[in-house]
Amino acid sequence: MNMDQALQTFLVEARELLQAMEEALLNLESEPDDKEAIGAVFRAAHTIKGSAGLFGLDPIVAFTHVAENVLDKVRNGEIAVDSDLIALLLSSGDHIGDLVEQVAAQGGEPDAAALANGENLLGKLRAYLSVAPESAPVARKSVAPQPHAEVHSSGGGLVGSDTWHISLRFGQDVLKNGMDPLSFIRYLATLGEIVSVVTLPDAMPAADEMDPECSYLGFELDFRSDADKAAIEGVFEFVRDDCSLRILPPHSRVEEYIQLINELPEDKIRLGDLLVKSGALTQKEMDECLFLQSLLATSAESEGQPETVPALGEILIEQGRVQPELVDAALNKQKQARDNKAQESRYIRVHADKLDELINLVGELVIASASAGLLAQRSRDMQLHEATSTMSRLVEEIRDGALQLRMVQIGETFSRFHRVVRDVSKDLGKDIGLVISGGETELDKSVVEKIGDPLMHLVRNSMDHGIESAQLRQQRGKPAKGTVRLNAYHESGSIVIEVGDDGGGLNRDKLLAKGIERGLVSANQNLTDQEVYGLIFEAGFSTAEAVTSISGRGVGMDVVRRNIEALRGLIEIDSAQGVGTTIRIRLPLTLAIIDGFLMGVGGSSFVVPLDLVTECIELSEAERRETRESNYINLRGTVLPFLRLRQLFEIQGKAGRYENIVVVQYGGQKAGLVVDELLGEFQTVIKPLGKIFSHLRGISGSTILGSGEVALILDVPALVQEVAGSAQGGQKRIPASA
Repeated sequence: MNMDQALQTFLVEARELLQAMEEALLNLESEPDDKEAIGAVFRAAHTIKGSAGLFGLDPIVAFTHVAENVLDKVRNGEIAVDSDLIALLLSSGDHIGDLVEQVAAQGGEPDAAALANGENLLGKLRAYLSVAPESAPVARKSVAPQPHAEVHSSGGGLVGSDTWHISLRFGQDVLKNGMDPLSFIRYLATLGEIVSVVTLPDAMPAADEMDPECSYLGFELDFRSDADKAAIEGVFEFVRDDCSLRILPPHSRVEEYIQLINELPEDKIRLGDLLVKSGALTQKEMDECLFLQSLLATSAESEGQPETVPALGEILIEQGRVQPELVDAALNKQKQARDNKAQESRYIRVHADKLDELINLVGELVIASASAGLLAQRSRDMQLHEATSTMSRLVEEIRDGALQLRMVQIGETFSRFHRVVRDVSKDLGKDIGLVISGGETELDKSVVEKIGDPLMHLVRNSMDHGIESAQLRQQRGKPAKGTVRLNAYHESGSIVIEVGDDGGGLNRDKLLAKGIERGLVSANQNLTDQEVYGLIFEAGFSTAEAVTSISGRGVGMDVVRRNIEALRGLIEIDSAQGVGTTIRIRLPLTLAIIDGFLMGVGGSSFVVPLDLVTECIELSEAERRETRESNYINLRGTVLPFLRLRQLFEIQGKAGRYENIVVVQYGGQKAGLVVDELLGEFQTVIKPLGKIFSHLRGISGSTILGSGEVALILDVPALVQEVAGSAQGGQKRIPASA
């Protein structure tokens, strides 16, 4: 990997770490004592600092170093977590993100605005570092040896060790920075006696990958001394920022050893090694237990019962060498290491452009397969036809597999709104929470990338216009805290995303009056609730009495609708005054390849998504005569409105002998499309129409048939709306020459 590729990897990983850091901080706001969240924030900052140092990104390193020091004090319980600290750390994460993005865009130094913002934040962070903790632990001046200390087996007991245990991992660049790791260990010996040293080579790379100027070894030391903890830490003062150091006093509690075991960085560690490295067990004790285990194994084999040999952990507990809690912690650490390794081996990072290229090639393969199938059908060669059928099935499986590669869960996009809701609610002076459901719902990555901005508009609008003030909510008998909901689920081959709130709901009369005032509707029009609510998506439409930094200028909602329609989607609103509003977005699962249903009208071909087709009906001669002047039929006791595609698109030529109705369903509504021929299922590679045809209503794209001809893909949501309009009087026409 060259330096440019390595830098790009750092930028991607830094963004992921900052996102994880933000989520952990938001969790801390509701659970300030969550040790795992505090650890996650610290690890994210530490990893970003270390990685940035590899590329000489000094502004990131310098800023993150101060933030890491604050987080270290938080982790040690010296700084309490409160809303002010969370806000400062969130702003610090934003600043680190800005520095990362400037490196991505410019590759150079941050601009003046970023530097000024950084200095302001550094001043606030250093204020936390300069304040002495109210309940700082008193330094241990001396420790008298307790050779006969009792070893308890309870979770709150002590580990019977009269020595300090020091867990030490130097950074890889410590030698390059002019520091000799062994000199620190030699200096430590001047304060007391180093009882044992275990050197850990776990981080050593393969010989051909090894850098002789890097440090790869870790150390676990047992140290006997009357010095206090501060003096021992002082030994490593000059290398403190470039090493991981844990010091456990003599006779520490079991919980401290368990924590040390959990924080050991090495993988592939055996149970005994874990206990020895953590200082809970001496090498001599482990050797004695291993010898006992080998004797028991020899005896069991001679008796033909090798399965009865006890595990090492059982022998250690039975011999009273360690507490059961420590054995459990070591076993959990082993399992965690195995799971992490298995998880890492299951995933590889693939550039999105390569996936897009793969999807394009699969699309061309689908078209070529359809062409081969058509030629085989015309040749009347049964063996060739059978071979092309098999190929078509395999191509379909390849298509599904390739599309699945681009499917991602929407939960990651939803999670980013925790920060948005937090910040906007503070700006508005409202108490608002976010509830997420359906985060495991999957859709195409290209759709996820384009849905972020519309969702942002809708969430901010719900918070500003939808959620009332706390006083008004209490007057209405509601909880003072408002709720915004994000939900997603699959329905009829589409994904539905809901943005809801428990606010005041939409005022139908107010919306209608504003629409009449703006000339969007006439006073004598009889509009449904959906049509009235849809007025909020008109350009410049706003009923806000005051313009705020969030909304009120009528800008945004019309953009939301345009963006959703550009994705071949549909947006609708349900609202109840005083109860709340739910905005529902329906989108296709993918924008690339779909299963389609092919239809013929005259010499033209049309495709609709197969998932939206419920049934096909052939019209009898009598039904054809009856429906010449109407645009609906009686379908098993229900009224089914329909459109004749021949009239809708003004297709020339003589009508066929038969007419069929293809019944489609979208968003809970059914409609019929009258066509001449039903040509069956068809793997459809969606091709965009281009800007010149972007204004055409009722058509969402095109595809290439096996014969090389072009078929138009119908926009079912738009046609369903067209049916509703034609049912009220007069079928509208979309000229084919438009």
